[in-house]
Amino acid sequence: MKVLLADDDPLCRTLVKVSLKGIEGTDVKEAEDGDQALRLLRGSSFDLVILDWQMPGKDGLEIVKSLRAMGSRVPVLMVTAEAAKDRVVEAIRAGVSDYLIKPFETTALWAKLTKFQKPGKGQPILPAG
Repeated sequence: MKVLLADDDPLCRTLVKVSLKGIEGTDVKEAEDGDQALRLLRGSSFDLVILDWQMPGKDGLEIVKSLRAMGSRVPVLMVTAEAAKDRVVEAIRAGVSDYLIKPFETTALWAKLTKFQKPGKGQPILPAG
């Protein structure tokens, strides 16, 4: 699974990357701001995009809106501290596939990722053990 991980917090990117390492066949590309994320999205295809809402340059919501305007249906997991109900609704209306509130446990991330496993791959998305 090819994943774009966009978050301006290096610690958060590291935590998510470590979680994703347990999933066989995952290739993670990183972006440290929204503008870099959008450039990567325009230049490559991804199976999943994991976005922080608050980033320098374009924020996560702007990136989702741009993706959907380009016709992309790539699943987007918004990982953010934005927990207010109206903000969650706003993100979903913009095209976010799912939402994960910071701070989160690795098991919560894995539970969200199972939704995005492509059918017929044969391998479970969750790490063994």
